[in-house]
Amino acid sequence: MKKQQPQISEDKILECSWELLGEDGIEKLSMRRLADRLGIQAPSLYWYFKSKQSLYQRLANQVSRIIVEEFHSEGDWKEQLEEFAIMVRKVLSRYPCSAQLMMLTLPLEPDMIRFTNRMLLCMEATPLKEGQRLQAVNTLINFVLYFVLDNEQHQRIYSTIVNDQEVLPEGELDRLLHSMSETDAGEFQRMYKDGLFELIGSDESFSFGLNLILLGIEQVIQEQERK
Repeated sequence: MKKQQPQISEDKILECSWELLGEDGIEKLSMRRLADRLGIQAPSLYWYFKSKQSLYQRLANQVSRIIVEEFHSEGDWKEQLEEFAIMVRKVLSRYPCSAQLMMLTLPLEPDMIRFTNRMLLCMEATPLKEGQRLQAVNTLINFVLYFVLDNEQHQRIYSTIVNDQEVLPEGELDRLLHSMSETDAGEFQRMYKDGLFELIGSDESFSFGLNLILLGIEQVIQEQERK
């Protein structure tokens, strides 16, 4: 009896891609591994995606669509941008390596264009010139992408170190800092002892960075209005 071929679809391929991204990261995602997981031959994937880059594009497009669908805000430009940034972080945090995918792709898919357009609409009512509005939203989205990416990388590195038992012996970092001069490590040591490095990747840290950017944009708007 002839063995029945697995039924695949674009949605199934995308679903499986997210699974692999969550397990091993984007560096180990390949069309061959994806085909193996789906139980098909690698050439079959190329009926749906011409290359791994085209797969990246479609994954980024999927994330973009979800962000646009879930974003709802009717406040002023500042309230809208803040809510948009929060929504982007929220959605990206649900999909592994999605921040990297957004960085590795271009807005050549419909929902990626809608994503960028929605951000620009948040700034439409401001007196900023078009180029300034584009730079403002680009700065904001880069902050969110790098914030999510940095947090993912930190967690992955920490997990690798723990699994490989490469953690410094207990008290070793304290001894290292104690051996260094005030000039070389004083500020670092005080922050480390106060537990401030634990703020990295936290909601508090995200809110602080986001507020810095929004206040900067507001300052530029105020300067523009005085002209």
